Amino acid sequence: MSATTAEAEMVDHRSPWRRPATWIAIGVALVVLVGLYLLGTRDVDFGTEVAPDPALKWDWAFVVSLLPDMLNALSITAFCTVYGFVVAVILGFFLAVGRRANAAWIRWPVTGFIEFIRSTPLLVQLFFLFFGLSAATGFNFSSNQALILGLGVHYATYCSEAYRAGINSVPDGQWEAATAMNLRPATTWWRVIIPQAIPNALPALGNYLVAGFKDAPLGFAINVTGLMFFATTIRAREFRPIEPFLLIGVGFLIVSLPAAWLIRRLERRISYERI
Repeated sequence: MSATTAEAEMVDHRSPWRRPATWIAIGVALVVLVGLYLLGTRDVDFGTEVAPDPALKWDWAFVVSLLPDMLNALSITAFCTVYGFVVAVILGFFLAVGRRANAAWIRWPVTGFIEFIRSTPLLVQLFFLFFGLSAATGFNFSSNQALILGLGVHYATYCSEAYRAGINSVPDGQWEAATAMNLRPATTWWRVIIPQAIPNALPALGNYLVAGFKDAPLGFAINVTGLMFFATTIRAREFRPIEPFLLIGVGFLIVSLPAAWLIRRLERRISYERI
């Protein structure tokens, strides 16, 4: 093992609290909080007599009062994201296999579906699932169901490309060896191809999980009572936009940073980084 490889392994296995990037992120967050606090203690004066705007003053007591509702909204957003991602990783694998099919009548429709979904905005797809589908067929999804399905289908097309790249990275000799051993196709995929393809696809899949969590607030447009719904409701009711929107930003960090750390741990556990 070379010195460079050993050093890289040591860095990758360090606790996140010992990494400079973690402390830089915490420092930036503290600077933002202090800046907002200082902004809230000063009146805005543009040379005219203007009454102080209470919405520009930071209120810690108000922030604390919002925490229970914010955590409830965070749980709804995280719930929809996790279930949507489960749909994405399962459907994405079948889309990847379908795109590799030898039969053109399977390969071309699957390819067209992937390109269509990837080329249209998620927000439009959510509107179609929640409003358009019920108007066309009479079948109604709840807000949460539409968001889960929308995230699942949308990110399944991205996951399928990650799977396809992972499958293509498996050497041809592995396929030939499976054929020489007269393995059934299902056994070849399950015992030979997938164990080698998934570790290569895992970093991209983890990125899509975090990206899906950040896209989940679009469910606000179809009345999902998640983080964005919480922030806009508080802004409209209390006329205070700073606290709720900054609070949901903290909520995203609470989920996104541990999720990214767990994904890196999973990568190491299944030997993504090979020596």
